[in-house]
Amino acid sequence: MKNINFNEIKDAYQLVEGAKIKGKNYEEIFELGAYDANKRGYTLYPFEDGVRFEDFCVIVSERELKSNYVIEGVNVNIPLVEQQSARLSA
Repeated sequence: MKNINFNEIKDAYQLVEGAKIKGKNYEEIFELGAYDANKRGYTLYPFEDGVRFEDFCVIVSERELKSNYVIEGVNVNIPLVEQQSARLSA
């Protein structure tokens, strides 16, 4: 997971379920879950060595994600499933 390129979050359209998120000040990586309309935030799950840990999660607002987190850089022309399988086979 160290070789992932992370970019600034500029738009809410980048916040898709399954994207990898990292804090700007921390090395911990999270996987973005679904948007919770009742709590007005996105669910973040800890992610390590290709495993998403669902026994713990954090709700983070879109504003906080944009200001304190970065998101993995993905090529929007290639489906996310193909990118992940290519990364695993490399």
